[in-house]
Amino acid sequence: MTASARPGPLLVITALIFFLLGLALAGGGAWLVSLGGSWYYVVAGIGMLIAGALVWKGRRSAQLFLALLLFATLIWSVIEVKFDWWQLLPRLDIWFAAAVWLLLPFVDRRLDPPLAAGAKPRDAGKSALTAAVVLTAAVGVFSLFQDYYTVHGEVPAENMAATPQGDVAPGVAPNDWAAYGRSGYGDRYAPAAQITPANASQLQQAWVYNTGDFKGPNDPGEIANEVTPLKVNGKLYLCTPHNIVIALDPDTGKELWRHDPKINRDASSYQHMICRGVAYWDVNAGRAKDDPAPQAAGMECPRRIFAPTMDATLIAVNADTGEACKSFGENGVIGLYHGMGMKKRGFLMPTSPPAVAQNVVVMAASVTDNFSTEEPSGVIRGYDPVTGKLMWNWDASNPDDTAPIADGKTYTNNSPNSWGVSSVDEKLGMVYIPMGNETPDTWGGNRNPHGEKYNSAIVALDLATGKVRWVYQTVHHDIWDMDIGGQPTLVDIDTPKGKVPSVVATTKRGDIYVIDRRDGSLVVPAPEKPVPTANAAAGDRLSPTQPFSALTFLPEKNISETDMWGTTPFDQLACRIIFRQHRYEGPFTPQTVAEGKIKGAIISPGPLGIFEWGGAAVDPVRQLLLVNPDYMGFLERLVPRAQANAKGGTGTEMGLQPQTGVPFAVEIKPFLSPLGFPCQAPPWGYIAAVDLRTMKKVWMHKNGTTRDSAPVPIALPLGVPSLGGMSTTGGGVAFLSSTLDYYIRGYDVRNGKTVWKARLPAGGQATPMSYVSDKTGKQYVVVMAGGHGSLGTKMGDSLVAFALPDAAVEKKK
Repeated sequence: MTASARPGPLLVITALIFFLLGLALAGGGAWLVSLGGSWYYVVAGIGMLIAGALVWKGRRSAQLFLALLLFATLIWSVIEVKFDWWQLLPRLDIWFAAAVWLLLPFVDRRLDPPLAAGAKPRDAGKSALTAAVVLTAAVGVFSLFQDYYTVHGEVPAENMAATPQGDVAPGVAPNDWAAYGRSGYGDRYAPAAQITPANASQLQQAWVYNTGDFKGPNDPGEIANEVTPLKVNGKLYLCTPHNIVIALDPDTGKELWRHDPKINRDASSYQHMICRGVAYWDVNAGRAKDDPAPQAAGMECPRRIFAPTMDATLIAVNADTGEACKSFGENGVIGLYHGMGMKKRGFLMPTSPPAVAQNVVVMAASVTDNFSTEEPSGVIRGYDPVTGKLMWNWDASNPDDTAPIADGKTYTNNSPNSWGVSSVDEKLGMVYIPMGNETPDTWGGNRNPHGEKYNSAIVALDLATGKVRWVYQTVHHDIWDMDIGGQPTLVDIDTPKGKVPSVVATTKRGDIYVIDRRDGSLVVPAPEKPVPTANAAAGDRLSPTQPFSALTFLPEKNISETDMWGTTPFDQLACRIIFRQHRYEGPFTPQTVAEGKIKGAIISPGPLGIFEWGGAAVDPVRQLLLVNPDYMGFLERLVPRAQANAKGGTGTEMGLQPQTGVPFAVEIKPFLSPLGFPCQAPPWGYIAAVDLRTMKKVWMHKNGTTRDSAPVPIALPLGVPSLGGMSTTGGGVAFLSSTLDYYIRGYDVRNGKTVWKARLPAGGQATPMSYVSDKTGKQYVVVMAGGHGSLGTKMGDSLVAFALPDAAVEKKK
């Protein structure tokens, strides 16, 4: 190109794009450097500006310069993330595309024209750029076959060959699923063995039932269909977000009866609108067939469904007819605001079913998170299942006084609550409570000293009296919302010293605590280790140590700037800037106010946790623990009271939450790039198995795709978060539906491989269950596809049942 020549439109456009890319990178890179981050983006931005200038001049040397930039970027990327394809992609995609563009014939020929015939070639730049593109492509192809995240393994043959020894689920018929976790043990293990890894691929939809219960105009955003149905008494029982209790025919999905408690739907202060399930009670349960059970004679409702409602009641419904059991409480209803000092509607919300033993119904409830220090009490109460009479109450802030509260007295406002499902061991006479926190979650300078020891703890209460038998705290002085949402699972673990009756508790922080359920001693060690103690918020304190279980899914290393992700270098750069703008010292980074360059703290694991209310499934026969860990961080910022009062608060679990009564409000939001993708690199969701005999991970696989959660509906197999739990079966197939893509999947428990999946009509943020028909002997897998408002998955009302075709069932027989 001569000195007087002007570049053509194609080169002008190319140069301008290069200039814009370079300016964005150089400017953002300078910002990152000022925060103590990587110099790469400044250098790359300057490189793109130079490349753009050379293209503008039509110089073939632009190819050589871009080749050097691509080579350097490739080396830098491999140093940072090795051969991790999904992390290499945002580091290399733009430069790779730019290099290919300059090599295209219609662009290449517009650069410096070739020399006359016989002259020495000047295509060194084109050769270098071609080599850079080929090398980058080769690294990309090689990286596709590398996997730094999967744990490949198989369950030992000895475990797989094990057969049931005695009753693995006390009080539950083999064909039934009689409690939220199938039994009071909460293991979510169905002994049915008709569905196996060999035939699971033949599973097909058997029936669909639509509840007709949808989000109303006054309902909160946090509305969700999280129900796990029961199958007992020859029926399926479920509840809806508005607490309608429904009974279905287990073979057809036909509605048998419906009981609508007609809750108050106008409470704008509801933070949640959720019903995870109902509980079942039979007066004759556990009795010998020749026992006349005299108290059942003439008794109203000898079989009952106990169901919580969002407006803070516990109702009893005749399991046969759907009519209210009027002899229970007041016309079939117990008001849970009784004895509360704070009675504002919508602030006491039982989202989970009660734990039911033969002689007591144990009821807990959630309260509005992070709203104020004057919330209803988190008291746990035991009621007579026949009359509804209060038998005992355990208030964590007044733990020794469990006698039923006297008229005119009140429980302690704002004492620690339990919002998950509890488990029961009637033989030992204990109920195991997964405890939440005294709200607010993020500042604890004025917490009740009596209740403090029960925050984020597993508490074993005496079923008869409500007295504390033992307590194990998983987080000391929890200001991270690491409360325990998952149901503790009871299992007798094989050890060299024989079977140990244990409780297995998953936690948001990723540690799994295995405790002797008789006395609270640890089965798996959890030594206390030092954690950060500097930078506590004004008026608060930090515990110098925390218990770290030897059985954990907490990442081996803390996240760093190199773990920041994006779809391009630009949103990855934005995530690096956000990372550098926030304090992060590991999983116990203290909450902080915005100050100087620091805008808050990165809380990872975040409030959704590595394990949330989905808990764990346990195969007690094969001695397997099955879990679905997630990895998503959050950004949190303490807001001084005066500033918070000026801004107001949302009253929801995200955004600015008022926390009135303490010096700070808190702002909580997901750790996302400007494009809405997680800033932490994938995978974000897994399935995994642990051999309980060795307490070692057997296998771990990323799980789920971006099909229904990304701006572009492409099913990238990145592994996505799941909110809900797994269930498992005697046939060796486990099931999970709660990923952000709308599928239910079946997995071979031996190695974790997906053996079946089916599309759901909406988000499946619930835990599947399985049972066997009493009429046909057919095994069903049932899940609620109802979506989750705050997660943004598609809402629905479909209970979907799957089964093998009749021919496959006959062949199995």
